Amino acid sequence: MSLIKVVLAVIVAVVLVRAGLALLRALATPVPEPPPPGDLRKVKLQYRCSLCGTEVRMTVATEEHPDPPRHCMEEMEIVVTEE
Repeated sequence: MSLIKVVLAVIVAVVLVRAGLALLRALATPVPEPPPPGDLRKVKLQYRCSLCGTEVRMTVATEEHPDPPRHCMEEMEIVVTEE
């Protein structure tokens, strides 16, 4: 009976060690480099459609002050500009 407990304890220990090592390997893997930004710039703009109330948040654009998007066949109004 004690031999079964020892074998079971060894098996549990091996499983725990392997799971711990796998977790450490996953944490130690470096984050991949972000893709080159190209022509895109970070912006924080929020627009609202004056007709239906739909809101859009723009986070990346080709210009620092891009033209507003269109919705319901009209240009959206800027709500928030964070700089």
